[in-house]
Amino acid sequence: MEEELKNFIKVWVSIIISVSYCYYLSTRIKPGVSRLLSVLPVCVLFLLLPLFFSSVHFSGSAAFFFTWLANFKLILFSFDKGPLYPLPQTLSWFIYFTCFTIKSQHNPKSQDDIPKWVFVIKVVVFGVLLRMYDYKQHLSPTMLLIIYSLHIYLELEIGLMLVKALVFISLGCDLEPQSNEPYLATSLQDFWGRRWNLMVTAILRPAVYDPVQRIAEWKMRTDHARFLAVLATFLVSGAVHELIFFYITHEMPTGEVSWFFVLHGVCTAAEVAVKKRTFMRRWKMSHMVSRPLTVGFVVLTTGWLFFPPLIRSGMFEKLPNEVLLFIDFVKPKLFNFSS
Repeated sequence: MEEELKNFIKVWVSIIISVSYCYYLSTRIKPGVSRLLSVLPVCVLFLLLPLFFSSVHFSGSAAFFFTWLANFKLILFSFDKGPLYPLPQTLSWFIYFTCFTIKSQHNPKSQDDIPKWVFVIKVVVFGVLLRMYDYKQHLSPTMLLIIYSLHIYLELEIGLMLVKALVFISLGCDLEPQSNEPYLATSLQDFWGRRWNLMVTAILRPAVYDPVQRIAEWKMRTDHARFLAVLATFLVSGAVHELIFFYITHEMPTGEVSWFFVLHGVCTAAEVAVKKRTFMRRWKMSHMVSRPLTVGFVVLTTGWLFFPPLIRSGMFEKLPNEVLLFIDFVKPKLFNFSS
């Protein structure tokens, strides 16, 4: 743990230096290919940052925030697009906006409308999940799939809530939400577009979906262009997930994760196309039916294509062990601080 924290400090120093370079040098270059070439060395560095860590949590976080989100933001910034445009007034704000997906530059209060007791319940459920791993050999494959799905969801929610609190205390700003109660999704379009991984959705739309749709509309019908844009967005997401899985498992990609996103891309695009038909506009499925169908489809396909590479690598053994190790590492320090 101490070695990981040393690497964490080194990585953050390199990030601050790199982003400062982008702020001072790249902003003096006109937007376009020239600016893109000037930020590419930083993008390459951000591709390497997760390799500095050995733990799943640190490497996964670095891959998510820097290899994926920060790189996409810097590429968009090269063309005066995305969340880094217009340029934040100060270097510190530019660093914050590059490293975190922040809602507003001037946000006097938290935008989190979810009651605090909901977060407490999530923490309690997550604690119970950690203990259930001790009885893993007695659980059915279906129960394990549910536990793995809950683990990923709750750990993302709790971890990002802690980062969110830190950003709010230091800046008075909110992070973009990671999710919006995805278990309430009534369709795949609702799940992927409005409820799950909203940080990524906010980046992929200007980076992939919008340009692909604009280009495709020159040569095909609008609905066909939209289908192609949705599929391209899911393909890019699948490719990036393959890279993230490589960082956290240190195993070569198998393609299963890409097929997961191809499947969901095709199904989501088909769902959108069907909804636009006249007869479908007159008939709406009850949420009592659409919610379990949507969430069930996501969970089943996740168990089929998304989780297997992680299970084979032993990641679901590492995840709870690292959390418990971190708690044991922090507990005596908090006790000494309070006393």
